[in-house]
Amino acid sequence: MLAAGASTRFGSPKQRLLLAEVLERVRAARSIDGIVVVLGAHEVETDARTVRCDEWERGPGASLRCGLAALDAEVEAAVVILVDGPDLAPASIDRVVDAWRQGLGDVLAASYGGVRGHPVVLGRAAWGRVPDEGARALEPILVACDDLGSPGDVDFADDLPGRLQPEDGEQK
Repeated sequence: MLAAGASTRFGSPKQRLLLAEVLERVRAARSIDGIVVVLGAHEVETDARTVRCDEWERGPGASLRCGLAALDAEVEAAVVILVDGPDLAPASIDRVVDAWRQGLGDVLAASYGGVRGHPVVLGRAAWGRVPDEGARALEPILVACDDLGSPGDVDFADDLPGRLQPEDGEQK
C-alpha cells in the first residue's frame, strides 16, 4: 500500500485519516496474504508492517520499488493499493488477483467505466520495469470492476467522504 506522498494538495498528512479505512478494506479481501505500507514524507501509526522509503520524492515508482523490495523472495505478485482510495471494494482486489492467477498477464489493473484505476496487480516479472512515475507507466490488462464502484481519489480535503471528515477541532 503506497502512503509515502507529501499530501501537498490535501494540506496535511491525509494518510493519517485514510490508512485505517483502506487497511480494513484490504484485509477484507480473501486474496491478500500480507500487507506492506510504504511510508515516506510522514510517519503514520498503524498495526500493519511498514517500510520507509527515503527516495519517496522521486515519485510513486520509487515508493513502489521500496515496497516490492521488502517482499519475500517467494512472493509471485504484488497488489498495489493507494492510501487515498477510501472506497476500495475488497472484491475488486480479489477480481484482479483472480485474473492474474488465470494467467492474463503480469500487469493488470481494475477499470471503472473503461478507465484504468486501482488496484493494480504486478507479477514479479514486471517489478524491474517500474519507473519513477510508477505502475501507471506500464500498460495493463484491464479487469472490469464497474459493478463494484471506484475506490475514489482523495487529493484535496473536500474529496474526503463524509464518514472520514474530522470532527470539529480534530487536526486534519
